[in-house]
Amino acid sequence: MTNEDPQTVPNGIPLLDSLPGAATSPTNEVLIITGRSGAGRSQAARALEDLDWYVVDNLPPSMLPALVGMMSPGGEAGVHRLAVVVDVRSRAFFMDLSATLDALRAQGVLYRIIYLEADEATLVRRYESNRRPHPLQGDGTVLDGIHAEDVLLAPLRRRADEVIDTTRMSVHDLSRHIRDVIAGEGERPLQLTVESFGFKYGLPLDADDVLDVRFLKNPYWIDELRHLTGRDKAVADYVLDQPGARDFACGYADLLAPMLDGYLTELKPFVTIAVGCTGGKHRSVAVAELIAERLRERGFPVRVLHRDLGRE
Repeated sequence: MTNEDPQTVPNGIPLLDSLPGAATSPTNEVLIITGRSGAGRSQAARALEDLDWYVVDNLPPSMLPALVGMMSPGGEAGVHRLAVVVDVRSRAFFMDLSATLDALRAQGVLYRIIYLEADEATLVRRYESNRRPHPLQGDGTVLDGIHAEDVLLAPLRRRADEVIDTTRMSVHDLSRHIRDVIAGEGERPLQLTVESFGFKYGLPLDADDVLDVRFLKNPYWIDELRHLTGRDKAVADYVLDQPGARDFACGYADLLAPMLDGYLTELKPFVTIAVGCTGGKHRSVAVAELIAERLRERGFPVRVLHRDLGRE
């Protein structure tokens, strides 16, 4: 064996520490998704992608050590949260999975196994509705394929860290469950944007909530303020020092908080709050900045956009 040849365990699986770039960090996370065909593996993979995991579907198990070995050390840009969907679609390659997992564990790689299942009646109904054959049914029935798969999966189910029964779950229920199992404590995947705009240029197409602040006096009619924007202190003070204006903006932000938590519960992590005035230069900009500041004080990550600044 030359220096360039990777070391292997007896079954021919490369050892992790013999692969290029194989050094791993304790902060790297490896997740293996498996289970019964039709139980929701693809939906689980999509849910993980939404949580910013790097997902590989239908990977031959023998390739898993090499993929893990290419993960980036914690803190560096790159892949440090890897989810791999492994199942019987890889055919004969699937038989290598137990040995591969043993090899990874021997090398100190920490991973979790999530096993998805559903009862036979549900699986049959799902296959009939999709009009697709079970990957192991061959010339037999869907039930024949399910039973053959159960034999192959039995050892893997026994070593699973989490078994999820999706029989009575919708796709949204499964996504929520995956998020609850995987997301770190206190993790908030919400991406919130507060965007100012001018009504005369049209509503933002992606707005989830629209606030009209044209009831406030317009700095446009003040000569010394006309050329400024709502990001300038003089304009912001003029707008927000009007009776009730500051209380209105802060109260609106406080009112949003339970709604934003609801968006997270309903798996809508991208939320845009649009604040509009006539031209999108003065009032909406000042109010949007204050709303964003208030939401940050409540612990929400906020991005601020001013869509129509510079259009005049």
